[in-house]
Amino acid sequence: MKKTTLLVLTVLGFLAPNILVIKVSIETGNILLWTHPAATIAAAFGNDISSAFLIDLLFVVSVFFIWTYTTAKQLAIKNVWLYWLLTLLFGMAGVLPLFLYQIEKKKKKV
Repeated sequence: MKKTTLLVLTVLGFLAPNILVIKVSIETGNILLWTHPAATIAAAFGNDISSAFLIDLLFVVSVFFIWTYTTAKQLAIKNVWLYWLLTLLFGMAGVLPLFLYQIEKKKKKV
């Protein structure tokens, strides 16, 4: 995949879901959905459909953490913990294409 495409997907991935996060943060004071964890969990598991999506996402994020760790070791990508932190703060939609961009960048150097 082209590096430019990955960068565009990174920006879109950070913006699209976080528009709603910013909206909720302003309306409720629950900054980035972290400052009131009980309210966040109650809302996220509010019904069976949202629970199914959240459980799926938690599994995918767990796999992503393992994959980024092993891939970062193989390709000598430093500071993999920054990708994990960004994932926990802003979600995976922007971090996945960002990490793929880093992989492409590393492969071009080799």
